[in-house]
Amino acid sequence: MGVKAVSLSLAVLGLAAGVRVVIFVLSNSVALLADLIHNFGDALTAVPLGAAFLLRSPRAERYAGLGVVLAIFVSACVAGALAVEKIVSPHAPEHLLALGIAGVVGFAGNEVAAQVRLGAGRRLDSPALVADGYHARTDGIVSLGVLLSAVLVALGLPLVDPIIAIVITGVILQITVQSWRTVRGHSR
Repeated sequence: MGVKAVSLSLAVLGLAAGVRVVIFVLSNSVALLADLIHNFGDALTAVPLGAAFLLRSPRAERYAGLGVVLAIFVSACVAGALAVEKIVSPHAPEHLLALGIAGVVGFAGNEVAAQVRLGAGRRLDSPALVADGYHARTDGIVSLGVLLSAVLVALGLPLVDPIIAIVITGVILQITVQSWRTVRGHSR
């Protein structure tokens, strides 16, 4: 059940990410880029989680949980650095309607992944899968920041795009702390 949940949620996130990459190329939004970097980091977390479930090893699952936390943290660092660079050299995103759609697609994809991971994680008593589920849910809310960026840039506030990217970075760091506590709390 754990491998199936990880595979299904990865497929959903992969489909949403594919749509959003195309929109990033059109829009050049650093808020969307920050969200994408983080989402690709999330996709990579499926590899150690899937391996842990295949091995049926609580120890491997704990290590996979730590890998999830590390991936979240690294993605926050990269997103933050890119956002600061965009504040220093500002350039407003383009194709704002597509950018708004990217935010909605990110929200929907992450919420579906969250439902799959949380349900399976609770049934399996898997702290790593539950942490990843809450992480996906929060990512969905963060993706709505991309929609907000599109709206505010359309209203004439181009600097809001990198500011939202910095806020996304802050949320990612908060997710890192929450996920660390979840994984650490289940260590045996």
